[in-house]
Amino acid sequence: MMFNPLQVARRLRQIGLVGINQRNADYVLRYNQRKYYPRVDDKLLTKKLAIEHGLPVPELYAVVAEEHEIEEVHAKLQNRDSFVVKPAHGSGGDGILVISGRRGSKYRRSSGNLMSAEDFNHHISNALSGLFSLGGQPDKVLIEYCVQFDPIFDHVSYRGVPDVRIIVFQGYPVMAMIRLPTRQSDGKANLHQGAIGVGIDIPTGKTCRGVWGNEPVKEHPDTEHSIIGMEIPHWDDLLLIAANASAMSGLGYVGVDIVLDRSRGPMIL
Repeated sequence: MMFNPLQVARRLRQIGLVGINQRNADYVLRYNQRKYYPRVDDKLLTKKLAIEHGLPVPELYAVVAEEHEIEEVHAKLQNRDSFVVKPAHGSGGDGILVISGRRGSKYRRSSGNLMSAEDFNHHISNALSGLFSLGGQPDKVLIEYCVQFDPIFDHVSYRGVPDVRIIVFQGYPVMAMIRLPTRQSDGKANLHQGAIGVGIDIPTGKTCRGVWGNEPVKEHPDTEHSIIGMEIPHWDDLLLIAANASAMSGLGYVGVDIVLDRSRGPMIL
């Protein structure tokens, strides 16, 4: 059968599926005032606002704003075996470094690979220079608590922390998915790096179907465990947190990323 793009486009419209361009034009640009963008583009500002509004976030260990502060970080982290390094203005997971342990003077990444102190410093220096930031502008670096994911995800995640993205429109959660790290994504929950996106039914909080790259999947490629029918813990709490985070942002259309920690519960990333 010959592929007919017009028929495909018509069918997608019928089922309510829009492309990125239409989403941006009809929702992002229409319902979001640009003056509020820094509230979600700057992770340090987002964290401060969330704390002010009583919303749960991972504990902040350190902030690096200047090159000369890099060497001081090792002393601040000497009693921390695990943590996450994030550029304040990064996007798509670029520049995020997950440290899961130590071996002597080296840091162990979530992938299991070891990283020297020199390479660690170089990574932070790159982030400060704007290598990972939106627009390539000089940036700051956050170092924060590394989430220990809920045991329910043990069989559907590869060396990383799954997160739940909830799309909130005009204050109401309308769509959601959970992003599952894979070997290909190096333990990161980012779709463009190879994580799996699994849709979540809003009323029940249960997973329904998944996509890995451009392929529909029912099992995790690394663990071979089913990703369908999982019930997300604390689902009602996640919906409430997402709605409150949307109100905090001032945006009419926004995606809220939430992780489930095994001891601390839901937290906004």
